[in-house]
Amino acid sequence: MKVTSLRQKLAESGKVKMKDTHHAWLWQKLAEKCVRNLTKHGFEANFVSSSEQACSMILDMVSDYESFGFGGSDTTRALGIIEALRSRGKTIYDHWQSDLTREDDLDIRLDQGRCDCFFCSANAISATGEIVNVDGIGNRTNAMTFGPKKVVIVAGMNKVTQDIDSALRRVREIAAPMRAKSLGMETPCAETGICSDCNVPQRICRVTAILHRKPMLTDISVILVGQALGF
Repeated sequence: MKVTSLRQKLAESGKVKMKDTHHAWLWQKLAEKCVRNLTKHGFEANFVSSSEQACSMILDMVSDYESFGFGGSDTTRALGIIEALRSRGKTIYDHWQSDLTREDDLDIRLDQGRCDCFFCSANAISATGEIVNVDGIGNRTNAMTFGPKKVVIVAGMNKVTQDIDSALRRVREIAAPMRAKSLGMETPCAETGICSDCNVPQRICRVTAILHRKPMLTDISVILVGQALGF
């Protein structure tokens, strides 16, 4: 029994590794298509396999800038970019700091729209080259389209879909309910996991921005990471 059990475990382990390899291969193929179409649409686009590679690429990319804004993104924070930039003496505008007054929070959100470089993620990116974000306040959708000299959008491959329709569907069916739940919002989707196009006070889906092409006056880089990151 012990020998059989060991063989079974080894066989199952091999299947898991093979499955992971095939999953990574599928994401890479999807990323290649997405990068091609984002580039056609005027964005600078890259694909890297890991968070570590993404962080290294980003820090090289933004080394000449002095002030940085961060939208409400788990993805960019998971990469350790804020800590790395602070250690280099850069100015950081981050409204996720603790113990902020309402006025301080608002001031930081406004500064994010005028900083040298703004970081955010995306709720979804289509392989056809569109970037979709849905906000409750709008500081992210504003800053990512006009204001900062440079915008860097980082997204895990779990956020890449085949087309614009599936990207919008991903926001409703996956990103919005998970984000509302993570924020402790009192919304129907945070209870049921299903979007009901609600009209409650804490609704977080209020502003939808779709970047069909790079905005004329904003330099935007998109970095796709071959991992599941964020919501």
